[in-house]
Amino acid sequence: MLEFNMPNDALREQLPYRPCVGVVLFNNDGKVFAGKRLPHDKQFNKYVWQFPQGGIDRGEVAAEAALRELYEETSITSVSMLARTEDPLHYDLPDELLGVRLKGKYRGQKQDWFAFRFTGDEAEINVKKPANGKHPAEFSDWAWKDLEQMPTLIVPFKREIYDKLVVEFGHIGAQG
Repeated sequence: MLEFNMPNDALREQLPYRPCVGVVLFNNDGKVFAGKRLPHDKQFNKYVWQFPQGGIDRGEVAAEAALRELYEETSITSVSMLARTEDPLHYDLPDELLGVRLKGKYRGQKQDWFAFRFTGDEAEINVKKPANGKHPAEFSDWAWKDLEQMPTLIVPFKREIYDKLVVEFGHIGAQG
């Protein structure tokens, strides 16, 4: 059993990464979907925009999880796959959130990232009652943004991942 009164470095070494997926969704203009996250931590309130992301369920493959998470957070189903990161990307929670966020069971997340093209009508997008209201809202609003802008809008401890996504998927936006 883990003891949460141990120093953060020791606790971090004992906790695994949560297996997750993330989605960079491009529209036909080369912009990416950004969800305005409901704030959880006051210190990060100014970093509210992020890509859809979430956990991989037991027995689920990453591509299926990406489509499921996209639907559960945005109601979007009209997509075509464009690319996937070659290797998972990971981040560590900052010390003040370690043992608190992610149910206290993980040191951070290891994420497989997918790039999809949105092929539907924007009327399909519903972040306030995603999946026809079957899932709680994770976003209060959404917008199309430039991919290169996203690293400045995400919480600092996830910024390195978003910088890598700009490199990995930057060519896609240019294809419009």
